[in-house]
Amino acid sequence: MSVGGSELRLRLSNVYGTSPLKVGKVTVTPRSDALAGTPTVDPDKLVPVAFGGRSSVTIPVGVEWVSDPVRLDVPDDTDLVISTYFPGPTGPLTQHPAGYATGFSAAGDQTGSAGTAYAAIPGMARYVIEGVDVKSRVRGSVVLFGDSITDGVVSPVDKNLRYPDQLADRLLALPGWRELGVLNAGISGNRLLANAGTAGDSALARFDRDVLGQTAARSVVLLEGINDIGNSRGATDPADLIAVHRHFIQRAREAGLKVFGATLTPYEGAGYYSVEGEADRQALNHWIRTSGEYDGVVDFDRAVRDPQQPGRMLPAYDVGDHLHPNAEGFKAMAAAFDLAALTR
Repeated sequence: MSVGGSELRLRLSNVYGTSPLKVGKVTVTPRSDALAGTPTVDPDKLVPVAFGGRSSVTIPVGVEWVSDPVRLDVPDDTDLVISTYFPGPTGPLTQHPAGYATGFSAAGDQTGSAGTAYAAIPGMARYVIEGVDVKSRVRGSVVLFGDSITDGVVSPVDKNLRYPDQLADRLLALPGWRELGVLNAGISGNRLLANAGTAGDSALARFDRDVLGQTAARSVVLLEGINDIGNSRGATDPADLIAVHRHFIQRAREAGLKVFGATLTPYEGAGYYSVEGEADRQALNHWIRTSGEYDGVVDFDRAVRDPQQPGRMLPAYDVGDHLHPNAEGFKAMAAAFDLAALTR
């Protein structure tokens, strides 16, 4: 969680399920950093979650379900452990494949246990949980909308060092200030114009749900387009990408949100790099910087590029694939935000 509060509600999803999803029981509790990467919790602090006053709920195919409010004090910058019991076969579970936090499973109803029965699930997917709303004193949240770079690909698991995490840390460190939550709406492999299987619906298709549908969203930062450019080897017309950005700006403003454009980071040396694609990236970045159509610009390109080779990421920030930043690169991205403009 970026900010805490005195009450929360869970959003469970069966958007991509193939049959109604029976959820038998759910509990939730905060977890200390010392227990990160483990299933261990204090069973005396597990709080049951209700749905319309009942402990169980069946979620129809294609929809999201919101829990009743749960009274629970959640500190700022705290992980939550959410335990969900499925009493029968589920079929494919809606999931976020790159949660970058260890998940665990166990047989039977273990929602009230201390965690000893659990074993780590291979991978790092986050199942069924669409999001968490917190009742607090903050006025709203900024939605960071993007692809794998926002998602935090190759970020250290269980460390919360993605650029959205580090932006949240910057905001919490402001003296006497606590007014903006940070929501990570990144999906690895996501594209502006095309659906991409486990990389999610296109940004165009998911914008309403993942940005405008967020509770108390105040602003959005747009970082999308590199996968369209890379996967097409430069055959994507930058004008098509700009048209989608303009559509997002219009839709966000109609909903009362501020809109910030983020420049695409360097990718020379990546597996899908091409000279034509680099020209497209530069064209889109030039428009983002100079169009004047956003409420502000976050120049991630300038924050992480190598000054000697501007088409490449600075080696100290490169995880090694010449596309994704490492934890230090994410720190540089978080530092690129003008917090005064973001919180105004």
